[in-house]
Amino acid sequence: MNISRRDWCMLATALAASPGMAAQNAVLGSKTFPYDQLPVKEHDGIQTRAILSGELHTGCYVEVHQTRLPPGAMPHPAHHHPHEEMFTIREGTLEVTINGQSTRLGPGSVGFVGSNDEHGVRNVGTTPAEYFVTAFGKDA
Repeated sequence: MNISRRDWCMLATALAASPGMAAQNAVLGSKTFPYDQLPVKEHDGIQTRAILSGELHTGCYVEVHQTRLPPGAMPHPAHHHPHEEMFTIREGTLEVTINGQSTRLGPGSVGFVGSNDEHGVRNVGTTPAEYFVTAFGKDA
């Protein structure tokens, strides 16, 4: 599945106008998300921040969270699932592996994982890596 620049812009606009943690099946409304106000969960030195989840006006479910990995860390082993995901790198260097092919990505880079493609990420840099995950759809 290819996402055009136009599709990305439409998605970014929709996400920018969406609130966090809306009730299931409720259309997301407008809201802002100051980074310093997002609750942080931490395990094994990995920090995560839930940002938003719910349905867009089209009925598509979307979930966004942020992860900060220490050098050498992975959030979990490689896996696959029916929903698609997009990784947007904010800082550091991630190795994103999709179906056995690895690519190093730095700040401003994006990785997209199609439905049921096996994927994983690892911080291969010497400093923490921070990235956002946008998940499209639900897994039943």
